[in-house]
Amino acid sequence: MKNAIETHDLTKVYNNNFTAVNSLNLEIPDKSIFGMLGPNGAGKTTTIKMLTCLIQPTSGRATVGGYDVQKNPDEVRNLLGMVPQQVSLYKDLTVMENSQMCADYYGVPQDERDSRIEDLMELVDIKYAKDKRVGQLSGGQKQKASLVASLVHRPEILFLDEPTIGLDPTTKRTLWDLIRELNDNGHTIILCSHDMHEVDMLCDNVGIINTGNLVAYDTPQGLKDALLESNKKEMTDALSKISSESEVSTSTKENIENLNLRKMSILLKNQDDNVIDSIKKSNNIKSIEIAKNGRINLRIDSFDDMAVQNVLNDIIASGGIIKSIYTEEPSLEDVFIKSTSEVNENDRA
Repeated sequence: MKNAIETHDLTKVYNNNFTAVNSLNLEIPDKSIFGMLGPNGAGKTTTIKMLTCLIQPTSGRATVGGYDVQKNPDEVRNLLGMVPQQVSLYKDLTVMENSQMCADYYGVPQDERDSRIEDLMELVDIKYAKDKRVGQLSGGQKQKASLVASLVHRPEILFLDEPTIGLDPTTKRTLWDLIRELNDNGHTIILCSHDMHEVDMLCDNVGIINTGNLVAYDTPQGLKDALLESNKKEMTDALSKISSESEVSTSTKENIENLNLRKMSILLKNQDDNVIDSIKKSNNIKSIEIAKNGRINLRIDSFDDMAVQNVLNDIIASGGIIKSIYTEEPSLEDVFIKSTSEVNENDRA
């Protein structure tokens, strides 16, 4: 699979000798949805500005759609669409007028301009408001109008910066569906978002940038699996270190061992004493709590692949009928916090 975007030691140093992006090496596969994450001041915006030819790199190189951002900026710009966090359309112009102006800027042929805009308006469900001024629109409508303007020249690569921030759940889901549809139609999408659920659900790959460096890159599940392994190693190392120290209290050792546990929550149809006793006797259960809502909240070994299955087998064997179950795995938010935790405040952009 070819890459839509590649960077090789991409670096940006500002005049005050501050390094905003430090030798960034990144590959974004063609026709994928890529999540670009990082805390405020991590270098995401600077990276995007270099990829979209708004600023020049200090050193290194980047290619977008096979074109060098320094040698072929016009070709790169023609491949790109950008939906910024703050909608940048003219408030006093209508949705149609804004879209027409963007189409003219990119040289869309006059004989197909309006029909192309109409098709995009139907795609994002904003055609009913085509003659409304942008200043009259709601937040979700403005995002949809911005998408039409950004897609009118049929860009191969689309940058979305916090596209659903501040939107209600219904509108947010509509835009998620649209992002998937755009990707299915062949668009490469770079999604910048602080909504970890959004990134986890939509993105094929995720890169986390911190203090100008790429500190993590994998699929969302790959990142979570790596965190689980990292936590296991930390716990094992910590227990090994204190095992020979007689001065370490039992409570301290228990606190470290608790890092090894994950939550499991079960709702039973028949919560009788026999079933509860069976759960308490299960070797995989480290603690049990019966919540007021009737759910049975358990703590089990995170690193035992058979722990969940064994608990379920014990419940079923005792006659328990399970109505619902979920386990709490490491989240993408946990990965984000872990990857960006060790930061010198002086290094922030």
